[in-house]
Amino acid sequence: MPERLVPLPRATWAHNTARIRAMERAASTLAERPSLMELAGLAGAQLLRAVHPHARQVDVLCGPGNNGGDGLVLARLLHAQGLRVTVHQWGRPSAQPDRAQALAGALDAGVALSHGTAPGADADCVIDALLGIGLREAPGGAMAQAIEVLRASHAPILALDTPSGLDIDSGQDHGAARARWTLSYIAAKPGLFTGAGRDLCGDLWLADLGAAPSAPGITRLVGATQLQEWARWSPRAAMPHGGHKGRQGDAWILGGSPGMEGAARLAGRAALAAGAGRVYLVGCAGDPAQPELMQRRQIPVAQTVVAGCGAGPTIDQHLPELLLNAAQLVLDADALNALASQHDWAADLQARRGRPTVLTPHPLEAARLLKCTTADVQANRLACAQTLADNAQCTVVLKGSGTIVAHPGRPPWLNTTGHSALATAGTGDVLAGWLGGLMAQAPQAPTDELAALAVAWHGAAAEGCPLAGGPLVASQLIARMAALHPA
Repeated sequence: MPERLVPLPRATWAHNTARIRAMERAASTLAERPSLMELAGLAGAQLLRAVHPHARQVDVLCGPGNNGGDGLVLARLLHAQGLRVTVHQWGRPSAQPDRAQALAGALDAGVALSHGTAPGADADCVIDALLGIGLREAPGGAMAQAIEVLRASHAPILALDTPSGLDIDSGQDHGAARARWTLSYIAAKPGLFTGAGRDLCGDLWLADLGAAPSAPGITRLVGATQLQEWARWSPRAAMPHGGHKGRQGDAWILGGSPGMEGAARLAGRAALAAGAGRVYLVGCAGDPAQPELMQRRQIPVAQTVVAGCGAGPTIDQHLPELLLNAAQLVLDADALNALASQHDWAADLQARRGRPTVLTPHPLEAARLLKCTTADVQANRLACAQTLADNAQCTVVLKGSGTIVAHPGRPPWLNTTGHSALATAGTGDVLAGWLGGLMAQAPQAPTDELAALAVAWHGAAAEGCPLAGGPLVASQLIARMAALHPA
């Protein structure tokens, strides 16, 4: 039986198309086992019966390749269980032996087959078995027509391996229909979790088909289960009875220009709630609602600094000194815009090599740094995040659906927590402040691991907020994150 991929059940690697193809080839050489196509169809049939037990009429849209073969096996198995099944063949079927055998098996079993037709109005569920993985550009011809038919269907869709039209390596959408469920075969794929992936995939499931990968993939998935990792780095985990706030580290928040004080205060509150021993605000008045936040006029040398939250144009005068002196540095919002305006910004960051530095751009800020468009960033989020990290020689948190944490020389992290309740003012300030609070406490920890932990923590706190209830107010988010502190 397939297992749920979200919430992430354990630390998991995601694999790209090239690695999946290699695993398929290796599995196909194993003797005395059913074909991958037979196992894929079986897993799809099992999942459908589990998630939609009352379905009686199932329409299967099959493409010409192996993904269509998976759909044909599923159709045969559901027909044998007494469901009414109709296969709609789109495109000229390939002559691949497994695919031809799947077609013959479905026809011999008495499955109804039509060509180039749409699902019936009485379909309880529609199976997307059109394209599978490997897509790199918008499909044309019969496949474009088939996907259009799929989008017009009112029945819930179960996508086999991926919604047809989604690039599973990048998360770019080439016109896919939104699925209610997606069953990923063999391994998780990065495009299912970032870019357009989460919106298009619906509930994500995995069937490894007995070919589970034994080697690491191209990116590590991170979820709420990884919050326990904080115990490895938290000084509180081993604090003696006589411990004191000085052991928890200091965090300095630079920002909060007139009219934007709330951004710096949110970051400061988040740093406190994350566990920093002392938090100082520089550049704005104190926070009457949070008297623990102390106000200072300037930042001493060699501190953990979160800069840019509501800083406005005044950040320009502070940025050179911060780049030169800060022991640990999180650059967010206005600090990133100021950085992008400098011709040699990458060189300035490279000069900090060895001192933990994190950039936290949203797609537009990343585009400014990369001198490209937001659409370019969203079309290949993993590649853009890694390019930024390599250019700057620091950790990059590319925010958005499926936030990516990239670092030079290491596989990136891809976050699986959170949803659009976080799309409200101030939540980015909370993330920056929380990360600064973690870094202040654990300067010895790998910066990308702390960033991935902060991102997963941030998203996990939002998951208790139903989307129907509207956006999550940033100050409430801090309280939710604090409640998730590992025991």
